[in-house]
Amino acid sequence: MIVQTTVYAAARSRAHGPTAEMWHAVEMHRPPAEVDGACELTLCGALARVSTEQRWPVAARDVCPACAVLSR
Repeated sequence: MIVQTTVYAAARSRAHGPTAEMWHAVEMHRPPAEVDGACELTLCGALARVSTEQRWPVAARDVCPACAVLSR
């Protein structure tokens, strides 16, 4: 039996127009050392910079509600 787990990383988006900065979830397919703060596509479809210092889910108020639901 093969058990596959999905690993998510936390990523911070930039404020853009009326959109505030938020924490998003990124599905990781590479080791964290290869990401190195690059922008990645988040679960909700936004581009955000991966933070290797933060783990998903982030204990913060400004978390993307779509990413929170999609990462469950």
